[in-house]
Amino acid sequence: MNLEQLLKQVIKVAENAGNFIIEQRKGFSIDVVEKKGNQDYVSYVDKEAERILVEGLRSILPDSGFIAEENTAGSNNEKYLWIIDPLDGTTNFIHGVAPYAISIALQIDGKTELGLIYELGQKELFYSCSEIPVYCNKKKVTVSKANGMINGLIATGFHTSNFERLDQQLKAVKKIIEGSHGLRRHGSAATDLAYVAAGRFDGFFEYGLNPWDVAAGAFLVQQAGGIVSDFTGGQDYLFGKEMIAGSPKVHHDLLTLLKTKL
Repeated sequence: MNLEQLLKQVIKVAENAGNFIIEQRKGFSIDVVEKKGNQDYVSYVDKEAERILVEGLRSILPDSGFIAEENTAGSNNEKYLWIIDPLDGTTNFIHGVAPYAISIALQIDGKTELGLIYELGQKELFYSCSEIPVYCNKKKVTVSKANGMINGLIATGFHTSNFERLDQQLKAVKKIIEGSHGLRRHGSAATDLAYVAAGRFDGFFEYGLNPWDVAAGAFLVQQAGGIVSDFTGGQDYLFGKEMIAGSPKVHHDLLTLLKTKL
C-alpha cells in the first residue's frame, strides 16, 4: 500500500468535511445542540461531518472499520481501522470560539500508520504517514527543542464529567505554571497535540481522553520527534484515557511531575 497516495485521498475527504463544518458555523444556533452528558454536546454538524468522513474513507478502503465519536460508522475491522473525531472541540464550535478540528488516524494491523488533524479556525492541516515527516499546510514541522519544562509552554484539558482527579490536577497545574513559560487550555486535545507536533506547544497532558481525541495527534507528535506515554511512562495512552506528549526533555519533566501528582 502506498501510504503517501492514500494520505492525499484522506486529505481531500477531510477538506470536504471541513468545508461543510465551516459553512455550517455561519449563522449556527445553539438551539440545535443536543446534550450527551455533563458539558458534553453534539449537534447535527458533528453527525453529518462524521457521515461525510465515513463515506469518504470507506470509499478509499472499502473493507475498513471505524472507531468514531458519534458511532455512526457501525463497523469494526482488525486489518484497517480508522479512528476519527468529526469535530474535536464541539463546545468551542457551538460558541464560535476556535480551535475546533477534524481528527483522522488509520491503524493497519493495530499500528497507527497515518494521522491528520485539520484545525478549522485557522484552516491549518497537519498530516503525516509512516513514510514521510509531519507537515502543516505543506511546510515540514517538528517538535520544539526546549531543554525542559522550565522553558516550555504546556497545554492541558479538563475532564467535563469526571471530577475525581480534578483537585490533584489543579495541584499539578500550579507546579507547571510555576515552573514553565505558562499553561494553556484550548478545549481541543487534537489541536493541542498538533501544536506539540509543530513545536508551538512544548508539552501536553490530560486525563479522561478517548481514542478519537488523541489517535491522530499522538502519531503526529511521534513522527515529529516527540515522546508520547501514559502517566506511568507506559504505552497505554490510546485506550487508557490519559496522556503525556511533548518534546523529549519536556515529556521527561512532565512525566516526573505527574507521577507524583496524578
